[in-house]
Amino acid sequence: MTQEPQDDQSRPISRWAPPSDVPPAGQPSPDDLVDDERDTAEVPLPGMPAPAAASVPAADTAPLPPMVPPPPGGSLPGFDAPPAPPPSPRTDSSPRRRVPGPIWALAAAVAFLLGVLGGYAGGVLEDQDDMSSLAGGGLDPGSIETDAPLEGDDASIVKVAATLLPSTVQIFAEYQGVEDAATGSGFVFDRNGHVVTNNHVVADAAKAKGSIEVVDHKGRRYKADVVGRSAVYDLAVLDVPEVKELEPASLGSTSRLRIGEGVVAIGSPLGLSSTVTSGIVSALQRPVSTGQTEDDTSYINAVQTDAAINPGNSGGPLVNLVGQVIGVNSAIATAGGGEGGESGSIGVGFAIPIDQVKVTAAQILKTGKATYPIVGASVDVQAADHNGALISVVEAGSPAAAGGLKDGDRVTKVGDVTVTDGIGMIVAIRAHQPGETIEFTVMRNGARHELKIKLEAQTENLA
Repeated sequence: MTQEPQDDQSRPISRWAPPSDVPPAGQPSPDDLVDDERDTAEVPLPGMPAPAAASVPAADTAPLPPMVPPPPGGSLPGFDAPPAPPPSPRTDSSPRRRVPGPIWALAAAVAFLLGVLGGYAGGVLEDQDDMSSLAGGGLDPGSIETDAPLEGDDASIVKVAATLLPSTVQIFAEYQGVEDAATGSGFVFDRNGHVVTNNHVVADAAKAKGSIEVVDHKGRRYKADVVGRSAVYDLAVLDVPEVKELEPASLGSTSRLRIGEGVVAIGSPLGLSSTVTSGIVSALQRPVSTGQTEDDTSYINAVQTDAAINPGNSGGPLVNLVGQVIGVNSAIATAGGGEGGESGSIGVGFAIPIDQVKVTAAQILKTGKATYPIVGASVDVQAADHNGALISVVEAGSPAAAGGLKDGDRVTKVGDVTVTDGIGMIVAIRAHQPGETIEFTVMRNGARHELKIKLEAQTENLA
C-alpha cells in the first residue's frame, strides 16, 4: 500500500507490514478492511518540533585603524610622548629556566584526558537526565541500556552487527485470519521482556485478538501479547516474558545525530531474518506520513537514511556506529512501481526518532495507551503550494480558538520550526508535549500574527 508523498520529495511513502503474500481467494484485500474511513485531506492536529539552534553572530573582524606617529621634535597636543627606549639586554650569565619537553607532553596528555572524560561524563549525565525524565511514566530507567556497547575508535559495521543481532527479532502476526501472514521486525527494549515494533506490523492481529510471535536470532519462537500501541506514532510495545534472557538494545539519542553519520539497519526484509544493511543519515526532521486506513494520522518527524530497507524491516532498529539504536525503521519511499512497498528500496527510508520512541513506550508501559498533543484544529494535508499550513476548521472551545487561530489562517512557523505544509505542522506540534505553550506564526489577510497556543493532551483509544 502506498500513499502519495506529502513532503517535498514528491515520492509515495509506503508503510510495510501487511504482508508481501497475497490473501487467499475470497478474502478481502487490506484496503477493504478499513474500520474507520478518514478524510486524509483534513486531519486533526496533534504534534512535534525540535527547536532550531539559535544562530550566533560572527565576531567583528574589521582591522584596527593604523597608528599615527607623532610629529618630529617631541610631543604635541593630541600625541603621546615618544616611547621609552627598550630595556638593555640581559648581561648576566645565568641561563633562562625552561620547562623540559617531557613535562609539556605530560601536561598536554592530562589536558586531553580531562577533555575526553568531561565529554563522556556530559554524555552520561545527559542520558541519565533523559532516562530520569521518563521515570514514573512507566519506563524503569534501571531496565534500559544506554551505554554505547562499542568505543568510537573501535566502531565498524561488523562489530555493530555482532552486537545488535542478538537484540533484534523477527515478528510474525496474524493478518486477515491467516497466521504468520504479516511479518516485520523489532528489538528487545528493556530487561523486563518488552519488544518494540511498528503498530502497522501487529495492528490487524491486535484488533482480531490474533496470534503474534517473535523469533530471535537463533530461530527460537516466543508468544507475544500487545501491551499497547499508537497509530499516531506508528509504535507498538509487545510483552514477551521469555526474551528477558536476551540482552536489550542500547538506546541512543536522536538529538546527537549528524547528517552524513554512518548507520546500520537490522531486520527481516522480505522475510529474510537477521539481515544487516548500512548507509548514512541522509536528513533529519523529515516530515513523513507513514500509512493508510487506520494509520492515516501517522506522521513522523523522521530520520531519513539511504541504508537499504524493505518490506519486513518495519519495526527494526536503525543503529549508529557505536551500537546505539537511534530510530525505528518505519517507511520507505517508492518509485510508484508497486503496492505496499513491493517495488523495494530506492535508497530513501525513514525511521521514527528514538527520542520519541522512549516517550511513547513509557506512556504505553504505564497505562497501555499513548498520549499526544493537539491544538483542536484541522489542517489541509493535500495542499501543494508549500506556503504554509492552511487551517480548515478551528474547533470551538479548543486551545487553537483560545489562542486566536481562525479558519483560513496559514501557519508558517511552530515555535522555531518553519512550516511549509499541513504535514509539517502536524509533525512540528507532535515534537512537543501536552501542556507546553507554543508560539505560532500565522499569515492572515496578508498580515503576520504571533499567537500563543497551549497544547492539549489527547489519548489514543485503540482496541
